Amino acid sequence: MRSVPNSKGRFTVFPIGVVRSSFKRVDDCPFQGARAATTGEIVLKERFQPALKDLEGVSHLYLLTFMHAADRKRLQTVTPHGPEVHGTFATRSPHRPNPIGLTVVELLKIDGCRLRVKGVDCLDGTPVIDIKPYNPEIDAFPRAVAGWYEKVMRKKKRGKVDPP
Repeated sequence: MRSVPNSKGRFTVFPIGVVRSSFKRVDDCPFQGARAATTGEIVLKERFQPALKDLEGVSHLYLLTFMHAADRKRLQTVTPHGPEVHGTFATRSPHRPNPIGLTVVELLKIDGCRLRVKGVDCLDGTPVIDIKPYNPEIDAFPRAVAGWYEKVMRKKKRGKVDPP
């Protein structure tokens, strides 16, 4: 039987590969990968190639990364949507106690341990923690509410929000 770490302990997470992108500096990265037509590669370690079995035919993937350049001490942040300060957990900012990135990318091609993807928003060399198939039947929530973000977007549409 495997031992399961308790909630107070540390967990071991290791990279399964890296992201290869054209982004060398944090400021180069697009604000949201889904809104960017940027392409890149996920390069997996050879030993994980068997895990790619049956991935052909999947159009989109969840890409979980470790945002190694993030500020782990920042608990509040100002987003590009306006001057208000928000709690880190109410934003998609990379700056958070455990800087785990979550991006949905479009899978374009699989070549051995290299996955060509569209919608990359990571620095070149960002460690990849996991890859999961996006399933529109179970992963989409059309009635989901985005809280403060929706309020800001409504104001922007009415022209009442100044850019930061």
